[in-house]
Amino acid sequence: MKKLAILFVLFLSFGVAVAFAGGDKIINKSQLPAQAQSFINQHFSNIKISYAKQDKDFLGVSYEVVLTDGTKLEFSSKGNWEEVDCRYGSVPSAIIPEPIRKYVSENYPNEKVLKIDRDSRGYEVKLSNRLEFKFNNDFKLVDIDD
Repeated sequence: MKKLAILFVLFLSFGVAVAFAGGDKIINKSQLPAQAQSFINQHFSNIKISYAKQDKDFLGVSYEVVLTDGTKLEFSSKGNWEEVDCRYGSVPSAIIPEPIRKYVSENYPNEKVLKIDRDSRGYEVKLSNRLEFKFNNDFKLVDIDD
């Protein structure tokens, strides 16, 4: 019975911690990490920010920025970009690593890159023809999804 009570308290404590850990907070551009601000100024200087928010969750802090043209940007706690989703345009070519840019231009010359994600395993790229590609950190193509 004592073990059951301890287990109950642990689950209750974990539930409360998770409930209070989450939360989005609307922030100004100046409250973004310096690296995220620089990225936006460099690649999207001509587009206004619709809103920016800081997301605190159980694992840490991340940032999301939505521009007035519908582009969505996601940044890590340090301001490194993790996702660029240009729903109505194309991802600026300077953001796309050269080997991926070369692969797309050689194999799909008429398509635009609409979205690029990066994480510890590599990159995911979505083209205007809705094909999705996964590249590892060495820029080797590992998967195609249609």
